[in-house]
Amino acid sequence: MPPLPQPLARFLLPGEGERPSKRDRTRRQLLHATVEVVASRGVAGTSIQEIARVAGMAPGTVYNHFSTREEIFEALAVALSTTLNERVVQSYQHIEDGAQRMSIGMRRFLWLAEESAPWALLLIQLASAYPEAIELIKPYSRADLRMAQAQGRFHVADEEAAIDMVFGTCMRAQARIAQGEVPDSAAYVQALLQMVLRGLGMSPADAAEVMARPLPPFATHAPTEAAPAPRRAGARAGRAPGSSA
Repeated sequence: MPPLPQPLARFLLPGEGERPSKRDRTRRQLLHATVEVVASRGVAGTSIQEIARVAGMAPGTVYNHFSTREEIFEALAVALSTTLNERVVQSYQHIEDGAQRMSIGMRRFLWLAEESAPWALLLIQLASAYPEAIELIKPYSRADLRMAQAQGRFHVADEEAAIDMVFGTCMRAQARIAQGEVPDSAAYVQALLQMVLRGLGMSPADAAEVMARPLPPFATHAPTEAAPAPRRAGARAGRAPGSSA
């Protein structure tokens, strides 16, 4: 697999002004080793013993931070998903149009498939196995949806149905692009996301105009606040999802 694309390559780096504890530094080192092992062996071929070897640690050290291999994968899924989401949100903080913010989030989600198909496919695989990674980013999309609703840009009868339409469409499109099923991804993304915006209540002309606006660039520095700590795999059942999207 190729190296992680920017801005995902920063997901293990501390945010500006952050001073991670020794435990947090070790945890990040283990996740970094997991990325290396997954990149060379795939998810099926990744073991705790191999992660420990690549990290230069004893397997017991890994177990001090993660009880199972699946818990490591969950932490990796959450870290990658929330990092991409944080960088996207950071890039559009100056934009006050809720519809444009929503379009940027969707476009950047599909951008990953165009930028690095292997990592997009891995993220899809991890998110399918650990859907809480997606649940963590939905609140951001929900906030953009509500902003656009308040501005009269969107008109939806059911908020949850609208969020499901956005995420379901984008995840399917990301997989199709990453698997090389789309000959002209730029045209496909434009057509598809205009239809999604129209499904959220925009007119064809307004949807086309929003999609014609340029994407704001990613910031060159990490957010000041650290990413939320991934939940432990054993705590998945029966807990409300965190935040995001």
